[in-house]
Amino acid sequence: MVHKVAVIGAGPSGLTSMKACLDEGMVPTCFESSDDLGGLWKFKEVSEPNRASIYRSLTINIWKEMMCYSDFPIPSDYPNYMHHSKILTYFRMYADHFKLLQHIRFQTLVKSVKQRPDFSRTGQWEVVTENRDGQEERHVFDAVICCTGHFNYPNLPLKDFPGIETFEGKYFHSWDYKGPEDMHGKRVVVIGIGNSGGDIAAEGSRVAEQVYLSTRSGAWIIRQVSDNGLPVDMFNTRFVHILFKLLPMRFLNWLGEKKLNSMYDHTMYGLKPKHRLFSQIPVINDDLPFRILSGSVLVKPNVKEIRGSTVVFDDGSAVENVDIIAFATGYNYDFPYLQSSVMYKSGHRLGLYKHVFPPNLEHPTLGIVGFIHSDGSIMPQAEMQARWITHVFKGHKKLPSNQAMIRAVENDTKDIEKNYIVSKLTPLQVDFVAYMDDLARDIGVQPSLPWLFFTDYPLYKRLMWGPVTSYQYRLKGPGKWDGARRAIFTQFDRMYQPLKTRKLDAQRACTAGHLMKLSLIAMATGAAVYYIHIRNPTTIPTLLSNLRPQTA
Repeated sequence: MVHKVAVIGAGPSGLTSMKACLDEGMVPTCFESSDDLGGLWKFKEVSEPNRASIYRSLTINIWKEMMCYSDFPIPSDYPNYMHHSKILTYFRMYADHFKLLQHIRFQTLVKSVKQRPDFSRTGQWEVVTENRDGQEERHVFDAVICCTGHFNYPNLPLKDFPGIETFEGKYFHSWDYKGPEDMHGKRVVVIGIGNSGGDIAAEGSRVAEQVYLSTRSGAWIIRQVSDNGLPVDMFNTRFVHILFKLLPMRFLNWLGEKKLNSMYDHTMYGLKPKHRLFSQIPVINDDLPFRILSGSVLVKPNVKEIRGSTVVFDDGSAVENVDIIAFATGYNYDFPYLQSSVMYKSGHRLGLYKHVFPPNLEHPTLGIVGFIHSDGSIMPQAEMQARWITHVFKGHKKLPSNQAMIRAVENDTKDIEKNYIVSKLTPLQVDFVAYMDDLARDIGVQPSLPWLFFTDYPLYKRLMWGPVTSYQYRLKGPGKWDGARRAIFTQFDRMYQPLKTRKLDAQRACTAGHLMKLSLIAMATGAAVYYIHIRNPTTIPTLLSNLRPQTA
């Protein structure tokens, strides 16, 4: 029986893993190599090796109600999109509330995690740690949860940029970026158009002479401020999720791309990617399109070569007198403290059963939490993983055989490669709602919408047409929280609260009603389009082709 659990890392995944252990009556010991909790969200002026790093101005691109833990709402007066300092404060509040700090050993590095000689009988692990004085210590644990993330090891592919050794200016990875101070009056090339690349280009363009944003494949850009000024995350609803299951993906891509292009034409802005909208997570950036429109950011194709201070692009164009090159080229992942025998590879990714358990272990007493990539926030997903992994540790849920788990992992890999654009740097992607529901079903906490339709229709409406916030998974079953229903009913109040800085007499419209009306219109439209598509598959393509402007 699992009792003592090692948790590696005191970031958002480690914190919720400790709490999940305590909820199940287990005793966690968390080893954190730095001097504070927060992981990625602990800002430091100088990046530290093998640790995640953020920049001074970073604000999260997930709405606060969609990123918080399921039984600890973020304070109502906190901004809807929070600066990293607010997020760290929230984590401290969470740790204090659930008395987690006493279980953390700071400035303690985990050097190795190995199976004990009697592992086949006990399932136990030997964990070797090193404190700040360099002293090693050996521990025995019944189980281990790895929570060290996947933004620790910057990918700097200099070999892909011929002539970089001749570059006369300064170059760095986005991992080292803290602010635009060094860009004043400079000519800057940013390579990579992910969220970090977009942020660096937009922020740097305010002080630089000129910023050039180089992208190999382009990107779809969405805004955080959506229709009627609402957070865009609010439209991630169960109803929308159902539409994605019912309607053809080609139609959904067309509809979504049309919506984005109505804000700013991605072809005109030089942003249009090679992939369709829903085959890769889009870039979230409200500022970048304006910086492009104002000319302070110029979008360029991939870099072909570098000649001294001149950067040459694939289309033959060149920029001279470049002072700085910022590589926003992603991250490699690694778990250096784990034995290679634990790491099961599948395609580009680390193969984990339901993205948590290595499928090749004799005993399921080691799991990884937070190693996930989706269209939702990491915090609620890590929390659900932690609840599930501790559920398994306690014997409440039995995993399939190794062979069955390996087959499931390989099937997941095929599905991911079929539905998404993946690579060595972005090896996995899941659907947020489907993944959360899958784990919740195993735990016994997935909300039953048919049951609620007949027994609690007001709650049903908010679950169906409202945002899929994590409170939904505290309504019943193990870990039930009495405040979950109220948290769901008041989530829009917490959205409006930080905006009430100037008192007005005008009444605001009911957000839930507005979302419901939009959903009903979308449902009727989607049903009609789907019906026409099934009855006569050529009608819609013919109609769309007639709508396209004729070229001479």
